[in-house]
Amino acid sequence: MNEHTLSLRLERVGANIPVGARLADIGSDHGYLPVALMRRGVIASAVAGEVATTPFYAAQRTVRDNGLEQQITVRLADGLAAIEPHDGITAISVCGMGGETIRDILESGKMHLSGQERLILQPNGGEQPLRQWLMDNGYSIVSEELLRENRFYYEIIVAERAGPVAYTAEQLYFGPLQMQARSPAFIGKWQRLLRQRQKTLASLEQARQAVPEQKVQEIARQVGWITALLA
Repeated sequence: MNEHTLSLRLERVGANIPVGARLADIGSDHGYLPVALMRRGVIASAVAGEVATTPFYAAQRTVRDNGLEQQITVRLADGLAAIEPHDGITAISVCGMGGETIRDILESGKMHLSGQERLILQPNGGEQPLRQWLMDNGYSIVSEELLRENRFYYEIIVAERAGPVAYTAEQLYFGPLQMQARSPAFIGKWQRLLRQRQKTLASLEQARQAVPEQKVQEIARQVGWITALLA
């Protein structure tokens, strides 16, 4: 993967970034996503934020090699602290981290959000707490996608600030739009997770003494939800 050939996962993230957007790509790694979108003329400008020095220098190199220093600013910063008011950001992408990590980035960087941005989030697991944060902060999920790449399932969650939003516990768990669409990848993911949860539940019930009852009940509830979903 490079700025010329994105992974399927990043291609699908890019497809959800509006044409003409001023993008902040947080945790930009090598800066491949903003550079690819700029080369294609999709976005107007970008900030590539990185908290670690090695990927920060890698992103700087990618931007420089493509002659895009005027359009893409690379900043060494923690999370949304990479965004400055004069950037006029209209879209924020955060990809390839756990859902809880993305949630924490959004929570700790709230003061950098104007509420006008589209959020394009690609968590590696932990989607439920991330959706919970979106709901609690008035973000409506406007698009969801699930894809399989290299044996892994990836979810893309696109959200916009819309005022009070209410999702059920099941919608937060599965994804409100995914539950409706029921794509083949979605069914495949939950068939696999059902088998995993059933195995976990069986082993927990054998080790009952060592495991809090609440944990057993939580996994039993998930098994019930998944079974009903796939019925």
